[in-house]
Amino acid sequence: MNVKKAAYQMRHLIIKNSPTILTGLAVGGLVTTTVLAVKATPKALDILERNKHFGRQIDDFTNLEIIKLTYKCYIPAAVMGGVTIACIIGANTVNLRRNAALASLYSLSETAMKEYKTKVIETIGEKKEQVVRDELAKDKIKNNPVNDKEIIITGEGNLLCFDAFSGRYFKSDIETIKRVMNHLSRELLSNTMISLNEMYADLGLGGTQMGDMLGWHVDDGLIEAEFSSQLTETGVPCLVLGFVTEPRYIYTD
Repeated sequence: MNVKKAAYQMRHLIIKNSPTILTGLAVGGLVTTTVLAVKATPKALDILERNKHFGRQIDDFTNLEIIKLTYKCYIPAAVMGGVTIACIIGANTVNLRRNAALASLYSLSETAMKEYKTKVIETIGEKKEQVVRDELAKDKIKNNPVNDKEIIITGEGNLLCFDAFSGRYFKSDIETIKRVMNHLSRELLSNTMISLNEMYADLGLGGTQMGDMLGWHVDDGLIEAEFSSQLTETGVPCLVLGFVTEPRYIYTD
């Protein structure tokens, strides 16, 4: 293998996995620091024993005297502790930079999608755009068969519904969903932001991991549901739930 190519691949691998590598080094450094500190303690006590005079005991030494007499014993542990702290800070810095880059990329993609949707409506008209959305909803139902999913009983309506964001089926009805959206919109005006999990809670669904990371900000407009009526593979009517303004990742900004 070409040495230059191998070196490049190794460098790329290290950069890609740098947070994991730094975290591993930090864990190792923490253990090593503890071991070095434990080993240094008997040496420090021996130094204090040899420096007792005029009947003074170890407890009679001041903190400053103890430090002056024994600090050299703990230099290796202190150095390793500093390296450990540097690894922790380094791993956190890399993760923060990557998260910031992902958030920026997501924001750009979201803006491009909104512009694309607006232009599609302008070009082909709202009715044809609705046909496109219905076809997309049909594909989502097809790719997530109801037979393979648990149906959540919310106690509000008996119409089969499908949440396109979490891929979950639940029982509800249009009026209940609209009522929830109106309530959330009022809350949004008061609190400036609403998470996706808050909507799930109002619908009677459990929260999801992504539900805390996605949501709406008042600057994006009110929360409005978007419906598409479809049939499952077994011919059961199903309401696919979407949003006119979709929840976004950096909704707290």
